[in-house]
Amino acid sequence: MTLAACGKAAQIGETVGAAGTHRGPLRIGLLLPENEIVRFERFDAPLIQQRVKQLCRSCTVSYSSAQHDPTSQRNQIDAMITNGVDVLILDAVDAKAVRHSVVQARRAGVPVVAYDRLAEGPISGYVSFDGGRVGKLQGEALLRALGPKARSSQIVMMNGSSTDPNAGWFERGARSVLRGKVKIAKSYETAGWRPENANRNMAAAIAALGPDGIDGVLAANDGLASGVITALKAARIHPIPPVTGQDAEVAGLQRILAGEQYMTVYKPFKPEAYTAAEMAVALGRGHSLSKITKQRVNNSTTRGIPAVLLEPVAVTARNIKSTVIKDGLYRVDQICTKEYADDCRKAGLIDRGGSPHDAE
Repeated sequence: MTLAACGKAAQIGETVGAAGTHRGPLRIGLLLPENEIVRFERFDAPLIQQRVKQLCRSCTVSYSSAQHDPTSQRNQIDAMITNGVDVLILDAVDAKAVRHSVVQARRAGVPVVAYDRLAEGPISGYVSFDGGRVGKLQGEALLRALGPKARSSQIVMMNGSSTDPNAGWFERGARSVLRGKVKIAKSYETAGWRPENANRNMAAAIAALGPDGIDGVLAANDGLASGVITALKAARIHPIPPVTGQDAEVAGLQRILAGEQYMTVYKPFKPEAYTAAEMAVALGRGHSLSKITKQRVNNSTTRGIPAVLLEPVAVTARNIKSTVIKDGLYRVDQICTKEYADDCRKAGLIDRGGSPHDAE
């Protein structure tokens, strides 16, 4: 799906302006929810900007981060519409709170591409990863880690924020795998996806279930996993039970190598970012998304939104080399810092002299 989307969209760059309604340079607004999660600043924003420039050298991208604040994001959208952007790429802080702004964009003739999270309102296109599959990968990994003892085990679910529709999507996917195979003793919503809130929730779970009453934790992403693991360490729980994650952050990969986190879910950011840029350029030129999208999704207000849903990948210590390193997401030296050198040797990422092993 990824290759098809990128290959088809390349044709848009080649024929830009030939049949579209917009002849001049496009002005694209990029609105991301925060900059605390590493991926947004390091990968998503620069990759989107890079692909836009590849497709349209004279096009410009105006970028704003909402810093977790729905009101700020609404104001940013309004300001971009007022300043005359031609199309918006929007990763909503709060999918419901942003609905009115999406309606206002439509009235102003500004199409909106929902990025990573499906906002409400008249969205023109959507690109993300299959959230149900993300949750299933996490649930399947946790069951593997628990092994034959799964049915007699109890776990804690540390879910994301209720303002993010992906959080529910992840949770439903995970529960579809876990149901009837392990006891879910506690389940929490984590406000704002903040690690400190996950830490507080985990401390409450430990107090309620006891330090010996938690056999595993399904944490929805690596940030929440960090808060969970800090709470487990503070309670002197050893060994740390298996903990899942998502986003393949460096810190998460390092915890995996150190044996503190069991797995993460890698979502290759480049195809997602590139597809969003390709959608934005197509829509800005007045073109259909039919050459890019193969799927349709619905939000609470709009049916049949053209969509691309990409495939996530489960990552453990065994396949870090063949996934995130092979794809060029990180270099070995970025993961295998001095503190994790011994762990990297055990995983075969570096040799005894500290030299990286090439990805196979």
